[in-house]
Parts: sequence; structure tokens; C-alpha cells
Amino acid sequence: MRRLFHWVLALSAAATLPAAEKTFDFSRLKEGQAPPGFRSAAGGAGKPGDWRIVLDEVPSLMQPLTPQAPSVSKRPVLAQMAQDPTDEHFPLLIYEEEVFGDFTLTTRFKTVAGSAERMAGIAFRLQDETNYYVLRASSLGNTFRFYKVVNGERGTIIGPEVPIPSGVWHELGVECKGNKIRCFLNGKEAFPTLTDSSFTKGKIAFWTKSDSVSYFTDTRIVYTPREPPAQALVRELLRKQKRLLGLKIYVAGEQPNTTRLVASRDETELGAAGGDTELKVIASGQIYYVKGDDSATVVMPLRDRNGEPIAAARVIMTTFPGQTQQNAVIRATPIVKSLQAKIRSLQDLVD
Repeated sequence: MRRLFHWVLALSAAATLPAAEKTFDFSRLKEGQAPPGFRSAAGGAGKPGDWRIVLDEVPSLMQPLTPQAPSVSKRPVLAQMAQDPTDEHFPLLIYEEEVFGDFTLTTRFKTVAGSAERMAGIAFRLQDETNYYVLRASSLGNTFRFYKVVNGERGTIIGPEVPIPSGVWHELGVECKGNKIRCFLNGKEAFPTLTDSSFTKGKIAFWTKSDSVSYFTDTRIVYTPREPPAQALVRELLRKQKRLLGLKIYVAGEQPNTTRLVASRDETELGAAGGDTELKVIASGQIYYVKGDDSATVVMPLRDRNGEPIAAARVIMTTFPGQTQQNAVIRATPIVKSLQAKIRSLQDLVD
């Protein structure tokens, strides 16, 4: 069982880009509780599954320090407990708080019960309940399979026949880099690297089939954080425009009459609410000028392909004696035009 832990660390250390890591820690949840941050759904026919925390004995990932140290402990794990025997029924527990592009995921799973099926797996780069990749193990069929679902239709099934005993913890792993997909079972690559470009990013979900009762634990994702496109645009402009003191982009917030910051020199500010000026610029398309003691700020609209304001660009520049609104707007206009040239819709800023 130690292979999973070492494999995650090795892949993380080998990454060429700064990586982030997310761990689903079910050990802090109470028995019977549904894990926060997830949404229960179902692909195919039938109702969403019954996902909740149960207690189970789990072998340690670490080598015991002494022969007397316990190698197995009883602790909270995630379980899918519903037993809907419908054949084309795929309970999904979708993690809603992040979209992943390139990532390495590892988890341990155990198939526990089921008459029609005993399956457990991970759906990934999930767009919705009808579009995703899935990697799953079957204890009744003794198979380890990959396939994709497009508009609810299952594609070609790939993978070997291999014993996957029920009632035993196993390790599942999947790595996505661009259009390359690698699949692992118990620390070993299960079949040659796959190439598929159907989905470049998406959500992660725990997956089962039919009446399968399955458990999951020790789930980790090492991933390349996805940068909002607006942030990349701002960083590049700030690199070229040395005299710019700052450049920020705001879009409409989730609540009415609010805005939120999606790009800034200071990335810790991202997500912060904008003020009345940004709200007015997006609503009316007007230009605003603010003169400070050491800076001149112009807030201008960014428009979609139809000319409708979709964002507000706050351009913060050095000032000089005799600075006027007119020449401040003249100075800011080429900067905003360079942004505008790369924007045709709101998705070009936030997707």
C-alpha cells in the first residue's frame, strides 16, 4: 500500500511547472455525513447515489515504525451505499470546487457489495453527467477499464482482464497531460498511454455502477493550477509596459450589481469585489478618470464581439505635472486596445 504515497510524491517532484496538491480528507467527517464541496448526481438511468461517510478498517500507507505498531486502523472513508440494480445507472459524486486540466490523481478503493455489479472508479475531465472520461475496476467481471462518455453514449472500452478481489483495498491512478492519459492499478501502468482530445479539462467525480457498494479513501490530486486567461493577459502587458503601476480587470459578480476582480499584478487580490466605478463602466460602457497624488487611473470598458461591455479594465499609470483626463485616456487607450484585440467574449477572460 505504500506505492501510492511514493508515486504521488515522485510525480509531484518531477513536474516541470509549479504544482498544487489537493487531498480529500474524509477522516475529519462524522459517520453518516455527506462530504462538503461535492454534488451527488447520476449518469444514465436512475436516481443519484447515497454518498456518505462510513467507518472501515484501512491499511496504513506508511511502514509501521515497530512490529508492534498497528498496520490497520478503523477510520472514516467515503462510501456509495445505494443499491439501485438498474443496469445503465452510474452514481457520481462530483467535486464542484475546482476544474482540472493537467493532473495526477490517486485513490484507494474497495468494492464491498453488489449482485449485478461491484464496480468503483473515477470520472474525470467531466463536463456534465453525460460527457466525461472514466477509469473503473470491476470485481465481478475482473476487469480494469477506461472509456469515454459523449452525450451519454459510451465509447470504445479499453483495458485488461485482471483479478480485483472484492473486500480488499486497491489503488487506482490516472494522469492527464494535454491529450495524453495514463492509467494505473496498484501502482502499475495498466495499459499503454492513451491519446484523446475530446475533453481538455473538467471536474473530478467518484463513480460506481448499478447496485455497487464501494468505498474510497486517501484521494490526492497533484495538478497544474489553471490560470484565468485575464491574468495571463495582464501579466504579459505589465511585463511589456514598465511604466504601468497596475492593471486590473473586473467582471460582473455572481450577485446582482456586484463585480469581482479576475486579473491583477497582486494575485492575492483575485476575487475581491470592485467598486461603483467598475460597476458603472460595465453597465454603461463609459470611461472614468481618477487622479491621485502619485498616479492617474483610467477605467475603461472591454467589449465582446457584439460591442457590449463585459468587463472593466482599471489602468493605473504614473502621473506628471499638468496631467489631465484627456491625456490620461490617450495614454491608457493603447493598453486597453491590446487587451481588446484578444477578447471576443467573457469566456476569453474567465474560462
